[in-house]
Amino acid sequence: MGIEREGVMVKQLVVDPEKCNGCRKCESVCSQRHQGISNPALSRIRVIPGEREGFHLPMHCQHCQNPPCMAVCPREAISRDEELNRVLVDYGRCIACKMCVSACPFGVMQFNEERGQTFKCDLCDGDPQCVRFCEPKAIDYVETLKIEMDRMRAAALRCAAPKRRRAA
Repeated sequence: MGIEREGVMVKQLVVDPEKCNGCRKCESVCSQRHQGISNPALSRIRVIPGEREGFHLPMHCQHCQNPPCMAVCPREAISRDEELNRVLVDYGRCIACKMCVSACPFGVMQFNEERGQTFKCDLCDGDPQCVRFCEPKAIDYVETLKIEMDRMRAAALRCAAPKRRRAA
């Protein structure tokens, strides 16, 4: 698989927390696109407030190269789409066991109790609406080197670790 070689260009959501003003418009736009209503609780992107740290951090699925959510799924309902470099949920196969929610190291796999299904970022099929409507341009969808993506994922994991510890 070419994606694993260094120097390969892939598209990825990239966040600049220094530009994020905490408006959470990305959450509203995302839930509107996927659920038909503006409800941040149904968004596939989450803005983690960091008032003490002086910034806000939009968190989204990192579309991991070796996704823990995919590894734990008993129905193989989670797969990788190499074309768009993303990890997808097949809702026809998903049994709503929530194992993927527990396995996500970033805490971005969500569960909709009303619909009885998991949900996560699907990159809006290659046209992420959070990017389109982010006025401070804190979120971008850009070509990046695979090695840079690994660094970004490591940084996101460090930021998510305190949140997971508080939730436990």
